[in-house]
Amino acid sequence: MIAECDSSPVYLGVDFSTQQLKVIAVDDALQVVYQDCVTFDKDLPEYGTKCGVHIHDDNLTVTSPVLMWVKALDMILEKMKSKGFDFSHVKALSGTGQQHGSVYWQKGAEHLLKNLSSDFPLHHLLKYCFAIKDSPIWMDSSTSVECRSLEEAVGGPQSLADITGSRAYERFTGSQIAKIYKKCPDEYQQTERISLVSSFAASLFLGSYAAIDYSDGSGMNLMNIYEKTWSQACLNACATDLGRKLGELTPSSAVLGCISSYYVQRYGFPSDCRIVAFTGDNPASLAGMRLKEGDIAVSLGTSDTIFLWIQDPTPTVEGHIFCNPVDSQAYMALICYKNGSLTRERIRNDCTSASWEEFSKALKANDAGNLGNLGFYFDVMEITPPAVGVHRFNGQNVKVPEFPPDVEVRALIEGQFLAKRIHAEKLGYKILPETRILATGGASSNKDILQVLADVFGAPVYTIDIANSACLGCAYRAKHGLLAVTGSSFSDVIKQAKEPKLIARPAPGVEQIYRPLLKRYEQLEEKVVGEFVQ
Repeated sequence: MIAECDSSPVYLGVDFSTQQLKVIAVDDALQVVYQDCVTFDKDLPEYGTKCGVHIHDDNLTVTSPVLMWVKALDMILEKMKSKGFDFSHVKALSGTGQQHGSVYWQKGAEHLLKNLSSDFPLHHLLKYCFAIKDSPIWMDSSTSVECRSLEEAVGGPQSLADITGSRAYERFTGSQIAKIYKKCPDEYQQTERISLVSSFAASLFLGSYAAIDYSDGSGMNLMNIYEKTWSQACLNACATDLGRKLGELTPSSAVLGCISSYYVQRYGFPSDCRIVAFTGDNPASLAGMRLKEGDIAVSLGTSDTIFLWIQDPTPTVEGHIFCNPVDSQAYMALICYKNGSLTRERIRNDCTSASWEEFSKALKANDAGNLGNLGFYFDVMEITPPAVGVHRFNGQNVKVPEFPPDVEVRALIEGQFLAKRIHAEKLGYKILPETRILATGGASSNKDILQVLADVFGAPVYTIDIANSACLGCAYRAKHGLLAVTGSSFSDVIKQAKEPKLIARPAPGVEQIYRPLLKRYEQLEEKVVGEFVQ
């Protein structure tokens, strides 16, 4: 898509996601004027990826070729040029990358970055710049030993969460670096700088090594999220000389510098186009979904995810606390649930003849609270809580083998949202008078499901019509980065963007119903987890 944008300023967002490289440009009024993508499997078949990745023989190690990302950038910029996109209007750009992936720059790579010849594509110029050719990414689960070692080094899972915002996770960068340090010592020795995918992408535009931003840095198990510095204890537990290889951290709204002359000469970017710090995809989505203090975003997709804007985090061994990408004094929490839309679809098929219309009727057949019947529906092993199976309890907390179809439907939906509120509150989330719930994902099209969401959380639910929210969020962040030095807040900068649409308000009196149910659900969840552990 391309739209005429005369001579007004343009802000560019770039997203190095798992399967695609995407770009979105917005004008000064934050209206989208261009968007495009390169799909790795289809457009770059020479790298032999499936869904953008290489799954290794052990089925645990998952990587992506670094040069594939570089060549994708060449391709998308050439596409934009061929379609008539006028790069001279771009005043600032920012971007995002899939969280937890890491890139290992070969010694001498920065010198080359600073002296790129615009006569050649990037993937030719940077061919020998990476000590590790295939980057470990978020899908990798081969670092269990390194995770346990990291936790033990700082006093256990909760101690690590207290420092870094999360217990040790296999996909997180600290354990990935520790594995490379042990198993590939020569490559580690030859590494001049370790970037996240986000800061790697920023480095390509900047023409020198870009700093890791606070928000993406807080997803590494290496950063003290309160002091916003590297934790020396965590660094020491993973590798030697790691602090120097990681470089300095930077605020997420920082202007890193002007664009490399390579892009000025090859594509016509203005020489004063600013590069605003890149961040991770989850923080970028928070920006794209326009969360404010007290808000919660609920994505109802194949997996369900909640993002929270919080001021006073309470790290636990469940979920994650990241630094907020648009307010350096705030935080964001993230919790992911595997049993999302696929579980809802199974219950729809089993109980309402595969009809969403009948599903909605069944959902409304019983009042809020479902006569005290509660259910846990974990078709696959859940992350939070760690349990599997279907567990049903009647109003007397007695486990029962089945519910009538209408009770089953409501037990599923109420149970999913009760769990989300319980675990959000454990991470420090508080419902404020101005709280909004921003709903997205496939199930957000069902107003009856969203009514239950509003009732359980006691807050109004809005829907947002945003495709590629992470990429769009970075276009917003690019403009904010330019204006942040004047004291402008992110919310001030994005006032012109389209407002979310109000869909549901909590019904009167539901808080009195759900408050005791929250306590019961939490107690029964502990029982379910206890049974599973046994």
